[in-house]
Amino acid sequence: MSTSSQSPATADNGPVRELLESLCENEDVRVEFLTQLLGRAACRQLAVYRLPDDFVLSVVVPVYNEVETLPNLIAAIRDNGVRCEIILVDDGSQDGTREMLDTWRDQSDLKIIFHEKNQGKGAALRTGFVEATGDAVIIQDADLEYSPDDYRALLQPIVMEGADVVYGSRFIPGARNVPRVRHYFPNKVLTWWSNLFTNFLLTDMETCYKVFRREIIQKIGPTLREKRFGIEPELTAKLSRIPGLKLREVPIRYFPRTYAEGKKIGWRDGLRALWCVIRY
Repeated sequence: MSTSSQSPATADNGPVRELLESLCENEDVRVEFLTQLLGRAACRQLAVYRLPDDFVLSVVVPVYNEVETLPNLIAAIRDNGVRCEIILVDDGSQDGTREMLDTWRDQSDLKIIFHEKNQGKGAALRTGFVEATGDAVIIQDADLEYSPDDYRALLQPIVMEGADVVYGSRFIPGARNVPRVRHYFPNKVLTWWSNLFTNFLLTDMETCYKVFRREIIQKIGPTLREKRFGIEPELTAKLSRIPGLKLREVPIRYFPRTYAEGKKIGWRDGLRALWCVIRY
């Protein structure tokens, strides 16, 4: 008499295994299953929805002396579940970043552009926006303060609700962050000042995570002038003048780093931002 090494639980788990494999491989099945299990309201909160098969997100990354963090960032972008075109604009790095990027030129999902000298975040973004070919465009800092795991939540208002622009806010309910006081209050002042001029009611104008329909950012891209961090209020001001623009905010995670860890924005940038709100 033969005996089987399978336990009853192991022998009967075929349907379960098939279901799990189907959920992993088929987004339609996964979304439908979770919708039936959790309900539509919960799925909206969890950013469970279906992206179009041909949807591509252009990720514009301004890079300056980020040799320590950039490999981990690229891995996180590739692992977030959204098909991405990654546009890396090196803004005159001097710490080995450029040499590292040179070794990545054969990677098909990367577009690598070099500025010969450091010009600032705004200049790098302007270069990257021109190169974007995806359905939507997101700004991504290279320092790991912002998590690509939030991409699906940021894209949901664009894909599902017809929004034109989405800002990821560090300061609205649901955001999982611990801001530093010395950065929190300047950000709130700058956002309040910007809101007075734009008639938006944003909670976080200075956020890195801004997502645009490509046609929106490539429309205003040629008009952008700021080379450094003044690009944030300039972008917001120029978006406010687009008739009928649909702008949303969603909560995001934030992992602040210190100046000792490489944070680059300073008090002079804050003063410049106040001026940029008026200027644009």
